Amino acid sequence: MPTPEFVVQIRQKIGHDPLWMPGVTAVILDDDRRILLCRRSDNGAWTPITGIVDPGEEPAVTAIREAEEEAGVEIRVEGLASVKACPPQTFPNGDQAQFLDLTFRCRYVAGAARVNDEESTDVRWFHLDDLPEMSDRMLYRIRSAVEFTGAAEFSLDGLGD
Repeated sequence: MPTPEFVVQIRQKIGHDPLWMPGVTAVILDDDRRILLCRRSDNGAWTPITGIVDPGEEPAVTAIREAEEEAGVEIRVEGLASVKACPPQTFPNGDQAQFLDLTFRCRYVAGAARVNDEESTDVRWFHLDDLPEMSDRMLYRIRSAVEFTGAAEFSLDGLGD
């Protein structure tokens, strides 16, 4: 996965130390209630469209930008479905990061879905009852967007009993 230039610049200053990063997941649905997924080139996992929010960028704009960059599609953001702090992770190069994921329910508008950059090896529409194997974390994001009621889901983990 290409690392955004602003992250490269931060890493030059902090090395591999933990970095808190805002990220988005765009759960893109069409009128047939299919979901657009991509197969990541770094680990082969099927996921919705994801990306890092650039400095000063509105998160919903990130979802729109990433959908075009990664899959060549135009979308409309319908709502913020969930907010979740992901567990800390360490990348193969030693970089440590923790992401705050903002999952958006999105509606497909136009464009032929395709591999549009080096971040994925495949892009496909899947019926919701026939999804490929995915992590529980990604299934949670999909469920929160599909079942979106107009109010975002969020966790109170870590606040005690």
